[in-house]
Amino acid sequence: MLQQTPGTVHMKRIFCFIALLFFVITKDTIAQHLTTDALRQDLKYYKDTLPAKHVKLYNKITKAQFDDRIATIAAKLDTLTEEGFMIELFRLNAAIGDEHTRIEPKFTLSLPIKFEIFKEGIFVTGILPEDSSYLSCKLVAINGWSVDAVNRKFKEVIKTDNQSYFEIYRQKFFNNPVFLKGLGILPSDQRATFTLQNARQETFDVTLPSAPKGSTKLATVNQYQTLLPYKKGNKKYWYDYDTATKTLYFNYATCAEDPQEPFPDFNTGLFATINNVHPDKIIVDLRFNDGGNSGVLSPFLDSIGQSYLNKKGHLFVLIGKLTFSSAVMNAVYLKRNTHAILIGQMTSGNINCYGENRGFRLPNTQMIIGYSTRYWEVWKGKKGALQPDYPVSYSAKNFFNNRDEALEYVYEH
Repeated sequence: MLQQTPGTVHMKRIFCFIALLFFVITKDTIAQHLTTDALRQDLKYYKDTLPAKHVKLYNKITKAQFDDRIATIAAKLDTLTEEGFMIELFRLNAAIGDEHTRIEPKFTLSLPIKFEIFKEGIFVTGILPEDSSYLSCKLVAINGWSVDAVNRKFKEVIKTDNQSYFEIYRQKFFNNPVFLKGLGILPSDQRATFTLQNARQETFDVTLPSAPKGSTKLATVNQYQTLLPYKKGNKKYWYDYDTATKTLYFNYATCAEDPQEPFPDFNTGLFATINNVHPDKIIVDLRFNDGGNSGVLSPFLDSIGQSYLNKKGHLFVLIGKLTFSSAVMNAVYLKRNTHAILIGQMTSGNINCYGENRGFRLPNTQMIIGYSTRYWEVWKGKKGALQPDYPVSYSAKNFFNNRDEALEYVYEH
């Protein structure tokens, strides 16, 4: 692996992208340039609409504080770009402190790189095929900004009272050039330089050009094909039986029906398999489930409650940083109404929270503002995230050696 410098890395590839980027940037950046009056109109619409529609906007922020922050943004409008205006709304949204109330811009560009977070840091798990030698490298800096410095910038615009929420939401923007530009980390949304470190502690800079979102095919680490939780790709729910450990693994990836296999039908097949193979343990994996309709899982909850597997040491539920909203509600139900043991990490969603989202669109920037319409109290008196009974700290070393600490815990107990 050769030492590279930021100014010379992959210039040929950058020039290959230039024609495409010219049209993308012209269409989505220059043509969409908005006047100060247009931003002011959006800010007023936001100020008038969000308090009227949100079920309880002034829960963690007072009306006076909300109005003061709106006034502060209004005073800056003459100097703000669209990206800067977006960041100011994110900053205000963090102060509101409602995990379901969100700013959703229409992002059209992406940087061709994917990361996963482990206890040792942030590691590359996807990148352009020609840069596949950087897979499994640790992120050191973005455009000269250290990871710690980047984190401090993100903490200005993402709520931090739930560490899992902060880490997962931050991860969404590591490869977002428009967001990174708005934070001042990038001078342009056309490219970014990532400083990476390999297992031999060698450091390299790789410059990646932005491309239309979803237009690039990334090379990814083998673990996305070999580790059990990833084997069925984007399926909403599926199961697998391991004869060696006599463990049935049920991956519930999203709280939504699969039109090709309605959940009641799936559940019937699942318990037919249980009755046939008679597993010693069942694992319900909610680690990658960010919510939807909590009622979809009801047939399983009814069935497992009556099953011989509903006893301590035989029913395990995996939760993690991505477990959010309705998935948290399902995990809470299992915790309170069965003998399930919770394994993993604290959830990004809180046990009791505002939710049942709706949204409205700002007229000029076209940003969607999601807001909560209902308060869900699923476990009276509880505050914060759902915590595991047995916490797991995931290691990059184990991940790249095809080990899943949560599954190993279940197999060993």
